[in-house]
Amino acid sequence: MVKPETPESFLSLQLFKKLCSFLLTMLAAMVLIFLVLQVLPGDPALVMLGPDAQPDTLAALHTQLGLDQPLVQRFASWVWEMAHGDLGISYAYRVPVSGMVLERLAVTLPLALMAIVITIVVSLALGVYAATNNHRLRGQAIMALTQFGIAVPNFWFGLLLILFFSIYLGWFPAGGFPGWSAGVGPALQALLLPACALALVQAAILTRVTRAALLEVLHDDFIRTARSTGLSRRQVLWRHALQNAMVPVATVMGLQFASLIAGTIVIENVFALPGLGRLIFQAVEQRDLIVVRTMVVLLVGVVVAMNYLVDIAYLFIDPRLRVRPSGDSQ
Repeated sequence: MVKPETPESFLSLQLFKKLCSFLLTMLAAMVLIFLVLQVLPGDPALVMLGPDAQPDTLAALHTQLGLDQPLVQRFASWVWEMAHGDLGISYAYRVPVSGMVLERLAVTLPLALMAIVITIVVSLALGVYAATNNHRLRGQAIMALTQFGIAVPNFWFGLLLILFFSIYLGWFPAGGFPGWSAGVGPALQALLLPACALALVQAAILTRVTRAALLEVLHDDFIRTARSTGLSRRQVLWRHALQNAMVPVATVMGLQFASLIAGTIVIENVFALPGLGRLIFQAVEQRDLIVVRTMVVLLVGVVVAMNYLVDIAYLFIDPRLRVRPSGDSQ
């Protein structure tokens, strides 16, 4: 007798499939990055040292980068080292890249988390308000503000924040990071303006997505049924409508976190923050291809991981996705 499939077993199967997809995507990304940096015309060692490099120095760097080894062996060694946390040695700084990444991550990760918190709080509040006041002037005014937020580049908005809050009012530092050793308060104060600059565009986009998703849900039959049971308009909105509208909102949230990590490259240079974004900029400027390769892989990993987590979140937001459709075969 065949044991019927339970929702728990189907959920486990879905999680396993998504994990396999995540690993395959990362492997494909690493292959592509490896080919771009080492197989395309041009000598990476010569690019790093410049055209006036001495032959013995060039040969030594070839050995350090593993360019004297066969192609397949170089790729396998790189994947093995990455899997064990060995990110290589920076040619420009002569220190392990893993230490540099961890040091800079202490700035970039809190910055991105602050930006995503600001984005979520502002966008959900404005999106819900705009949806419930769709045909009123205040709802249309919020949509006009979101258009402005999408059109304004975050680096220009960051400069405006510096001009007003740092130079004119003197409330926040214009740039730099005192370090967490100086205290949580000064560190968060230094990150607040950059986080707001990063969150502007993302909050504008997410506000429009939240409003559109809510407007679609608010016209469904189950909303009228919930209202007929005696629930207030606010209870129906927050308990039923918003939960069912969260699937497209969660999709954009996941993509936005990846965009915020990538957006730090510009914002950290505007505010002179010693984070991953500034590290990437410096590595490109110094032609430190080891750091560039590692940072590209890490950024790809963040994007793929966030998509993976969003796919998992779908399974818990929408119970229908945890049950196999009746028409699907085993």
